Amino acid sequence: MYLLVTKTQEIAYIKIFKIIGLNKMTNKLLIAGNWKMNGNKKDISFIKGLSKFISNNKLKNIEVLICPPFTLIDKFSSLTSRSPINIGAQDCSSNDSGAYTGEISASMIKDFNGKYCIIGHSERRIYHNETNNLINNKILQAQEENLRTILCVGETLSDRKNKRTLRVLGNQIKSSLKGKINPNQLDIAYEPVWAIGTGLVPSNYDIEEIHNFIFNKLKKIYGNRAKNIRILYGGSVNSNNISSISSLNNVSGALIGGASLKIGDMKSILKQFI
Repeated sequence: MYLLVTKTQEIAYIKIFKIIGLNKMTNKLLIAGNWKMNGNKKDISFIKGLSKFISNNKLKNIEVLICPPFTLIDKFSSLTSRSPINIGAQDCSSNDSGAYTGEISASMIKDFNGKYCIIGHSERRIYHNETNNLINNKILQAQEENLRTILCVGETLSDRKNKRTLRVLGNQIKSSLKGKINPNQLDIAYEPVWAIGTGLVPSNYDIEEIHNFIFNKLKKIYGNRAKNIRILYGGSVNSNNISSISSLNNVSGALIGGASLKIGDMKSILKQFI
C-alpha cells in the first residue's frame, strides 16, 4: 500500500531505512534503455556516440544496456563488440522455431549477439494480451539461450487507487517465475504503468517500499540467490531523478524509455555516475 507522506517525512524514512541496514545490492547498477518501436539505420550514430562517450569517461560501477528494435540488434551488437555496452531485445517468442509468423525467437536474438531480453513489459501485457503464463514461458525460452532476462512488473492507476499494488506485483512475480528459472540470469524492472511516459514519478519512499517488497518476495523464492537479481525502477526516469532513485535501497538501476532515445539525455543520465 502506498502511504501519503510529506517530503520531510520521506527523507526521514529513507534515512531510517539506511540506518537499520535494509538490503543494498552490491551488483553493478544496470542502466537500460528500452527504445520500443523507435529507431532506424540513421540511429547508428547514436550507438557510436554513446560508445565514444563511455570510452572517454570512467563510469562508476555501472553496466549500460540498449534494447533497440529487432532490426538494429545485429548492427548495434557489431558496433559495440569492443565496448562495455550490451545490446538486448525488447521481447522474444515463447517458441524456439516453427510456423509462428512474425515471431522472433531467443535463439535468433542470441545469433545476433544479443545478451539480454526484456519480457513482460506492460505494453506487451496491455496491447498484446500477454499473460503471466506466457511471460513465464518466454523467460524459460530466453534463459535456455543464456539471455539475461528482465522481467517487467507494475500496477495500473486503478490498482494503485484500490490499494491492490502489492497483490498485483506479488502475483506477477510468483506466476511469471515458475519452473527452472535461473536467478543468476534474471533482473526485475518495476514500472508503475501510470508513470510510464507521463512525467509522473512515485515518491522515493514509495519506490523504496515497493522495491523492498519485491526483494523480499524474491528472497522467499530463491533464498540468498535473490541478492544476484537486480531490481530496476522504470517510469519517467531522467537525469534529474536518476541519482536519487538509484541511491535507494534495493534499487539496482533503471529501465529508461523516452530519455534513452536521445544521445544528450543518455549522456546526462550517465554523467551522474562519473
